[in-house]
Amino acid sequence: MLSRSYNQNLFLSRIKFFDYAIVEGVMGLFDGYDGKSEAGSTAQMAKWLDIPVLLAVNAKSMARSAAALLYGFEKFDPDLRFAGVIFNNIGSKRHLDYLRESLSNHVKMPCIGGLTRKSEIEIPERHLGLVTAEDHILSSSYINMLVDLIESEVDMDLLLACFGDVYPAISNTAPISHALKVRIGVAMDKAFCFYYQDNLDALAAIGAELVFFSPLTDSFLPEGLDGIYLGGGYPELHAEKLSANNGLCSEILECSNDGMPIYAECGGLMYLCNELRDLSGNVHRMTGCFSFSTRMLKRLKSLGYREIELKNDTIMGKRGERMRGHEFHYSEIIHSEDVTKYYKVLPRSKELQMEEGFQVNNTLASYIHLHFGSQPNAAKSFVEACFQYRNRKRGKS
Repeated sequence: MLSRSYNQNLFLSRIKFFDYAIVEGVMGLFDGYDGKSEAGSTAQMAKWLDIPVLLAVNAKSMARSAAALLYGFEKFDPDLRFAGVIFNNIGSKRHLDYLRESLSNHVKMPCIGGLTRKSEIEIPERHLGLVTAEDHILSSSYINMLVDLIESEVDMDLLLACFGDVYPAISNTAPISHALKVRIGVAMDKAFCFYYQDNLDALAAIGAELVFFSPLTDSFLPEGLDGIYLGGGYPELHAEKLSANNGLCSEILECSNDGMPIYAECGGLMYLCNELRDLSGNVHRMTGCFSFSTRMLKRLKSLGYREIELKNDTIMGKRGERMRGHEFHYSEIIHSEDVTKYYKVLPRSKELQMEEGFQVNNTLASYIHLHFGSQPNAAKSFVEACFQYRNRKRGKS
């Protein structure tokens, strides 16, 4: 979603106070935007950051075949550096011995260790992936169990030897003006918890004061808001409670009708709709900012990177500006045929051109989680819209 220089500088800004840094890969090592290139893959990121790859391989019911698998990974991209491999789901110490033996004379990368199959350390999953930290809290005893497991089954000396010195920053970030002082309410609870931290940091850097609130438990919005940001999450799992919070739903609708800038993504979009229909067929009233509704599906509706171009001016930018993001959901919009769409989703290969993004008054919502780092004007546009709203409310020109 982001440029090479953006990722490099972000990485360096995060690690400068630490001794070690680990970047968690996503999906398979070479899986990314499409099947033709390395774009958007963990492999590309490893090369951009000049850091080695530690492979995690599910070795359940596997022995010598592991060598063939790792041989393919090493040969697939000669420019990629491998720190080693950790086998997961092994059955016993003898199983790990078989795996180690298979690597000799075939694979260059060392075996760092092997994690024995243990059901008690598995993190449960649901339709959008692993159960989130808000719902699956790691107790101190659980963390200690993980520490003991790693210390006993991973060669930590060999692992730490993989870390090298960090290269200097590529460029310096230009100073940002803090002139636009606004208060933006950010929904944050078990129903709304999917945010790019970069997005929140970008808003704060421009001068926004972020005020967190819970659509699940708060009866009223925080005082003195100039805008609202509703991220993704699991509103479908908390639909009944969200619907029952009538006062907050009504207040958000009033803010929308009054022209307050409101930006929402995925779960936030569902919350701003008229109704949410769950898998059991139950209908839950939402805020009603948009006239259309959403319904949950048993199957995945959409997944992948997206690039959009604004068809009209919005609170997130001007017509013609482009942004990138990601889409992942099991729900769909219904009865939106007559609603104007503000995003042109740029086609991939021979796919049909799609349109997305809905705006009514100054309320903009979409299924796409946009990353503000892909368009420098995005955060600025949103904060400026909030600033203009604040001045209007105060009777200023």
